[in-house]
Amino acid sequence: MRKFYFISDAHLGTRMEENPRAHERKLVEWLDFVKADAEAIFMVGDMFDFWFEYRTVVPKGYVRFLGKMAELVDSGIKIHFFTGNHDIWTFGYLENEVGVTVHRQPQTMTLGNKRFFIAHGDGLSDDENNFRRKIFHSPLCQRLFRFVPPQIGQNFGFAWSKRNREKLTPNDTKYKGEQNEPLIIYAKKHFENYPDVDFAVFGHRHIQLDLKLQNQKRVIMLGDFVKLFSYGVFDGENFWLENF
Repeated sequence: MRKFYFISDAHLGTRMEENPRAHERKLVEWLDFVKADAEAIFMVGDMFDFWFEYRTVVPKGYVRFLGKMAELVDSGIKIHFFTGNHDIWTFGYLENEVGVTVHRQPQTMTLGNKRFFIAHGDGLSDDENNFRRKIFHSPLCQRLFRFVPPQIGQNFGFAWSKRNREKLTPNDTKYKGEQNEPLIIYAKKHFENYPDVDFAVFGHRHIQLDLKLQNQKRVIMLGDFVKLFSYGVFDGENFWLENF
């Protein structure tokens, strides 16, 4: 059986990356690597460090990445693109021009013989339902942001993202333990409500984790494609994490 691949948090364009062109090329190399046996590719949020589409303008750059995605879609490989907290603001370009399927909400899907709950992870835990998130998701605020000239808007978005990353300490991206990770707590409740689900797959935390629970359920955190270069593979029966 052909495989399903999962990746998240590439943060293309981040100003924390010294060589953004090499970063993008590595992601394109990964897409070339998996295309030989990929049934579908799930990009589980924050593939871009900042992305905002104006009516006639899209962010500069990412030509190799966008072109490679279009090539794979044209060859018959389905790409599922989940918006994250850094790339919420896509309004049709990726669907219409590149051909990917965009998901703005978590999805439950049957892949092979298993049921998957797939979500970026942002906003699922109670401590992240904050005022800033409401602003980012507000249709009114999104319309108002379109009045900001693209050059100013893009510079603001990347600077905001860089400041947020600079505030993080090493402890912020360490595994806090099964009892203290909000996404694991959320996943356990989700498994209780939906016992037919076998896997909960998340991005967002930049942690590479495959946690097997007592009830044979599994919580997957995909890591990132910035430092860990990690990704998930599912062959219809078995799931595992690898590093590129």
